[in-house]
Amino acid sequence: ILSQNFPNPFNPETKIKFELPRAGFVKIVMFDNMGREVKTLVNEKLTAGSYESSFDGSRFASGVYFYRMQSGEFSVTKRMMLVK
Repeated sequence: ILSQNFPNPFNPETKIKFELPRAGFVKIVMFDNMGREVKTLVNEKLTAGSYESSFDGSRFASGVYFYRMQSGEFSVTKRMMLVK
């Protein structure tokens, strides 16, 4: 499960919560509105459970960003907005 970031819109920091039903390799990557990868938030093997990752957008321009979580066969993308 990948939750919507909170707060959204945000300035400059937001939190992303996710849950894993079983252990596995997890990757959460941020993209700009052109599809370019701008930051990797998580890139590791994790045990089953609930997690939270923070994103600091103070070095990024205002606009729409996307974050994608991949774990095994599971992949989901969500949208967020940075407003300065």
